[in-house]
Amino acid sequence: MRISQLIVGLGLAAAVATALAEEKFKVCADPQNPPYSTQKTDGFENKIAELFAKKLGATLEYTWFSQRIGFIRNTLTASVNELEVDSKNFKCDVVMGVPDGYDLTLNTQPYYQSTYVLLIAKGRGYDEIKNAEQLTGLPLAEQEKLKIAMFDRGPGTAWLQKHGLLGQGIPYQSMSGDSEHNPAMQIDQDIKDKKIDMVILWGPMAAYVAAQSPKDSYLMLPMQSTPDLKFDFAMVMGVRKSDKDRKALLDKLIMENATEIQAIIESYNIPLVPLTKK
Repeated sequence: MRISQLIVGLGLAAAVATALAEEKFKVCADPQNPPYSTQKTDGFENKIAELFAKKLGATLEYTWFSQRIGFIRNTLTASVNELEVDSKNFKCDVVMGVPDGYDLTLNTQPYYQSTYVLLIAKGRGYDEIKNAEQLTGLPLAEQEKLKIAMFDRGPGTAWLQKHGLLGQGIPYQSMSGDSEHNPAMQIDQDIKDKKIDMVILWGPMAAYVAAQSPKDSYLMLPMQSTPDLKFDFAMVMGVRKSDKDRKALLDKLIMENATEIQAIIESYNIPLVPLTKK
């Protein structure tokens, strides 16, 4: 065995020993953010956290905080006792879902990759649309009737601008600060109220919206990445930047339980694309 392999093996063993000694798998999560996490623990990130806790023989414990600016500061890097200086007793240890490359955490290997989709409510005159580009080919009078939700950040708004449809966009905030409704929940309600007919939405959120209505109520058309506009992204888990042992442990759990993780995510009908190899 090479020395490097031995070191890695010892590192993983130490990480497992640490996790088992703690007897808790402490997760930082939003209490009202379906389909990712909810206080009822019925989100897919909740289910993956349950899987990992079971594999470690640990008790699953949550620190709940709304997913907005300051989330990491108030959860992952926050001490249980704020008066303690240099305390290592943190409120929680793992954020179950952050984008690959997220710079506020030390990140695991990716465990799924999804894509934005064009989600269209059926029965509103757009049932024959097969891809997003067809919207640009509609007669001008029809284009002007389009009611497309767009967010203050993200590739959907960039796509609308690129294709001359920004004027048909209805603005939404990615982080509204509303503790009762996340963006997906608001989109669901506004489509039902016919304030909007369609949205270019991140895959897991689009799957949630579709699940709130009878089957086949929506067209879900994957957006295609181009050299100048990317729509598919890999997701990872995040830990504190100093927590290299825990990252190693999570990487091991992701690798060993890949089939079960994928089955959990697929059970929520989330559109998946193959993980991009680095």
